[in-house]
Amino acid sequence: MVFYFTATGNSLYVAKRLDENPISIPQMIKHNRLDFSDESIGIVFPVYAGRAPKIVMDFMRKSNFKTDYLYFIGTYGNHDSVICETVPDECKKLGIKINYMNTVSMADNYLPVFDMEKEVIADKGTEKRIDKIIADVNAKKQGVPKVSSQDRRLAKRVWTMEKLRLMINDGSQLRIKTEKCIGCGICKKVCPVNNIIIGNGIAVRRKAECEYCLACAHNCPQKAITIKRGEKNPNARYRNENITLQEIINSNNQD
Repeated sequence: MVFYFTATGNSLYVAKRLDENPISIPQMIKHNRLDFSDESIGIVFPVYAGRAPKIVMDFMRKSNFKTDYLYFIGTYGNHDSVICETVPDECKKLGIKINYMNTVSMADNYLPVFDMEKEVIADKGTEKRIDKIIADVNAKKQGVPKVSSQDRRLAKRVWTMEKLRLMINDGSQLRIKTEKCIGCGICKKVCPVNNIIIGNGIAVRRKAECEYCLACAHNCPQKAITIKRGEKNPNARYRNENITLQEIINSNNQD
């Protein structure tokens, strides 16, 4: 049993490599009873500046896992930072024991900092890393990588930088260009927290909490959703080549 959260398909791709039928966290978290039992249970998610997305940790708080082997896999672009410390610390507070944790480098989809055209051609050793993780999980390997003092110092710098600190659950930096929007509703369908509606033929952001996952920006066919503070390459967007738009819609659509 593998659960996942995805915005552009990276974590979904890893989840599918681990399990043929992974389960979407945004689709499960809205249920009242979240009791799961299996021989092994995995959680796959993108790393947000050294932390897990809020929706993932909310899911952990609401869920009851009965398993002999619980593991976490974080997908990241530039640096996995202190994710192997922040997630175990949060789980410890919840009385959840992690048997195994690892990370895998993939294309970084954070538009203000990274150029998607360069990210898709970068060789990050992704497939070999996923193969290793699969072997580890199949062998029920135990352990969580240690975080260095250098990683901690880097994380502190990142968390104090307004430019990146805003990426944690803050959608105020998203802008919908109404002159470009055609009202297709894709942004609404890929939003995991139902934060976008279609009104008068155009997309409108609601006041609901935003994960700032950028699923809406990356999957908009008109590039009508942009970042106010600017983007490294405004003409480029990203979706994992192994994942379809419909799969992301099925993962996140709240209707």
